Amino acid sequence: MNKAMQDIESTTDAQDTGHAGLVTPVMRALKLLRFVADGGSTANVSDVGRRIGVNRVTVMRLIETLQFEGVLEPLPQGGHRLGLNFLTLAASALAGEDHLATARRVLTRVTTETGLSSYLTVLDGAQVRYLLCETPALPLVSNIRAGSRVTAHLTAPGRSLLAHLSTERRRALLGPEPLAAATAQSARTHAALDAQLERDRDAGCAWSQDGFEAGIDACAAAVLDAHGRPLAALSVAGPRTLVGTDTLTRERTARVVKSGAADLAILLADAPAFLAAAERG
Repeated sequence: MNKAMQDIESTTDAQDTGHAGLVTPVMRALKLLRFVADGGSTANVSDVGRRIGVNRVTVMRLIETLQFEGVLEPLPQGGHRLGLNFLTLAASALAGEDHLATARRVLTRVTTETGLSSYLTVLDGAQVRYLLCETPALPLVSNIRAGSRVTAHLTAPGRSLLAHLSTERRRALLGPEPLAAATAQSARTHAALDAQLERDRDAGCAWSQDGFEAGIDACAAAVLDAHGRPLAALSVAGPRTLVGTDTLTRERTARVVKSGAADLAILLADAPAFLAAAERG
């Protein structure tokens, strides 16, 4: 390797590792794998390098190494996809855990990143059922626990699930007007709820401010299957002092929740119980 290339490698090392002890080549390989898993093409290695922040020569070496190990495999039209060795490894890891245990890991991450309680819920008729709850190391402020059941349209996770059902299905589940209410903010008519759910669907998440419990704000996103049907919902909740009222904080919280829901959509895609819930919806 010539001096110029060593300088490039050293600069990239410094940019890649903000923490002592991290193994830079592994971090680069993971960046490349995430890029491919998200549908990125490796046909143009210079473009790949720009997108993942790694120089062109390193990208070429990573591809060659990962292909040799069966982690990547070439496509006839150019570029690469994840290889069978990688897929087998991932499948073996998932097979060693039940789906709720896997989901809890996502909730733990979401709670760590937001500092808020996180929940996994499913639609159960006109109610949402809370399957999992992960709380930060703070005093509990909500009455919601794992096992709780709440009228769906009164909560952020319930709204995020209802937003992905047909109008006819929603009305059949929720019954005649007036709809149940928890606070003055609760929608009492189907028309008002439909408008609220349309806003939730367009935003990709549902927000609730004092919507079910006084002083508690929540944000939820639906976990959707390949057909756009709701399998479950991921939500966070906490006192407004922790959730925050400024736009930047709320946008960050929404991003974390949506990202967690997207991960759960992959992890729960073949979970029979969740698929059954989607079929019922």
